[in-house]
Amino acid sequence: MVKSNNLKEFLNLKVNQYNNPDFIKDDPIQIPHLFNKKEDIEISGFLTSTIAWGNRKSIINSSKKMMGLLKNKPYDYIMNHNERDLKKLTQYVHRTFNGYDLIQFISSLKNIYQNHGGLEKIFSENIKDNSLHYSIHNFKKVFFEIEHLPRTQKHVSDPYKGSAAKRINMFLRWMVRKDKKGVDFGIWKSLDQKYLSCPLDVHSGNVARNLGILKRKQNDHKAVLELDENLRRFDANDPSKYDFALFGIGVFEKY
Repeated sequence: MVKSNNLKEFLNLKVNQYNNPDFIKDDPIQIPHLFNKKEDIEISGFLTSTIAWGNRKSIINSSKKMMGLLKNKPYDYIMNHNERDLKKLTQYVHRTFNGYDLIQFISSLKNIYQNHGGLEKIFSENIKDNSLHYSIHNFKKVFFEIEHLPRTQKHVSDPYKGSAAKRINMFLRWMVRKDKKGVDFGIWKSLDQKYLSCPLDVHSGNVARNLGILKRKQNDHKAVLELDENLRRFDANDPSKYDFALFGIGVFEKY
């Protein structure tokens, strides 16, 4: 256990250790790094983060396959696809996320870009309580406002239903955090990184508990709120940077 008066210094050292370009090559964030256009980065990032559970190598391979099905032009595909294009997506599967879920995501994303001003605009609305949790809740409502498959709803988390929303919080870190090291993109200028939450999963949760900055046993929304409060004491302007420390310590150091 690291002594509390040294904890901030320890975590900052670990952030510097893991928040660098070497992190990209083995992480799903490499997928949006394949693109240069803003819409391609955010769409590929959103789709990749959606399937980001399980083995990282498997996530990366499945994401590359998905981008190939979208002709490696995700924004153009979403806005200009036809029925024949969609039929080719039925072959896709990553764990419980299948081709029909992907088709639903394509339809919902098209609605968002056509009628709501894009992903950034939706997430930048409804910020309250010093976080993006309500924005995520509202995003899910907009995402499924069109006709949709009920089964697909499970692939978009809602903090207000108790979820830690790990994958969406990771995606938001990618898009919003102004990263001088070149890992996170920081292309969403309308959102402030101070509202970001650290993506909470098994690794980051266990490390946070071992370090004494998380007491709640479940990895749920209440745990995210607790972790938010403690990490903002270390850096109120960039709390999600500690994801690199908690994740890195858990995955690479088996702490």
